[in-house]
Amino acid sequence: MISIRPSRAALYFIDVRAKVPFRFGKETLERVTCARVMFEVEEVSRGPFQGWGESPLSAQWAWPSDVPLSERESTLQQFCCEVLDAWSAHDAGGHPLTLGHVFLRDTLPGLLASFNARRSAESQVPYLAALMCCAPFDIALHDAYGHAAGRSIYDCYSSRDMPDDLTSYLGKADFRGLYPSDFFSYGTSRLPAWHAVGGKDTLSGGAKASDEPGSEFPTTLKEWIHKDQLSRLKIKLSGTDFEWDYGRVVHVADVSLPCGVTMLGVDFNGMVTDLSYVEHLCERIHRDRPGVLDALCYIEEPFTPELLDRGTDVSAVAKWAPCVLDESAHDWRVLGKASELGYSGVVLKTCKTQTEALLTMSWAKRHGMAVLTQDLTNPMLAQIAHVQLGAHASPDIGIETNSMQFYPDASADEARVHPGLYQRTGGFVDLRTISGPGFGYRIEEINRQLPRPAKTFNVH
Repeated sequence: MISIRPSRAALYFIDVRAKVPFRFGKETLERVTCARVMFEVEEVSRGPFQGWGESPLSAQWAWPSDVPLSERESTLQQFCCEVLDAWSAHDAGGHPLTLGHVFLRDTLPGLLASFNARRSAESQVPYLAALMCCAPFDIALHDAYGHAAGRSIYDCYSSRDMPDDLTSYLGKADFRGLYPSDFFSYGTSRLPAWHAVGGKDTLSGGAKASDEPGSEFPTTLKEWIHKDQLSRLKIKLSGTDFEWDYGRVVHVADVSLPCGVTMLGVDFNGMVTDLSYVEHLCERIHRDRPGVLDALCYIEEPFTPELLDRGTDVSAVAKWAPCVLDESAHDWRVLGKASELGYSGVVLKTCKTQTEALLTMSWAKRHGMAVLTQDLTNPMLAQIAHVQLGAHASPDIGIETNSMQFYPDASADEARVHPGLYQRTGGFVDLRTISGPGFGYRIEEINRQLPRPAKTFNVH
């Protein structure tokens, strides 16, 4: 078995600007900074081997707050630098799932507590945001292991490579003899694509989202459906304006269902404070437009985290459609309580770290919960790790993938090598260009000029 040990790392920040704004919850994304990490590792006397990881630092998603966005973004970059420092002092070797699990369990909580102790009460970084900052490091470590093994990283999550089964991570006897690979799907070369309908998106006709002369970029939902032959839509709702949310669902359905869309999801981004809000919304839609609920596949993160903390049963909502957790599911340990309260599934995201995504997937599938793979508007390398997770965790329902909607030009360098990952054709993204070890980035073929590293470490 291979055991890797980090020896060098570099952290980069890449700024991306949106072509059109993406409205969700009470936030609007108009730009984002992506954190990209290079991890160099050694394996006994072999190496070095390089791995890469990337994740958008979406403060709007992981840290919704009245704190100015610029301050939140700067704070997250500072915390990324502290994560790098913590890894520089981490001298253990092993499998990346073990290394990632130990870091999240033993290092991240103390690192975040120390960081927040130096900040005001109004500017405390939430755990989800800290987890997001860890993601590019964790992903890079998994990628590096694949390069050391000379195989796809998804071929490295079985007893062949892992010295311990899932009981060492999840602590449950019902995982004895089981590994993440026991819960994977294999052989998928195309994934159905879910399109995100943002709160500011124009649905049909009227004002355009982009007024660039001669632009062929779709400016309405209806144009997107026809261009990409979409069949699946996720609708962003406010969770605070009942009439707007009702009208939005009905309007989206009126535009999309006649155009061939067959599956809908709704996402409240944890903004609802009263269970009856979602119940009444579903009841009214069922009364007025029963066909719309027939297409509803899931209700995502409807309630504020406080309702889960208080043990609020959501069975009355889940009777209309599966109720799935996203932001609240930042730790697989949440799932036991959630399933008892009527939640029927969980969202996987690489921005919660590859390690956490694999452990969450394993727990959920073992206990009969649905899993969905969702986006964080992932561009560049982040898209490749994202679609790999979706292909192995939830290929039948597909993946949300929306960077081509909001910043289509950001991934031009990567798209020259992997064109099918950054455009949706026939309602699908195409994974056939992914090949080679690790996540199959083929990074040596991608001619992206990186900025100077924001921070590095070298243990030698």
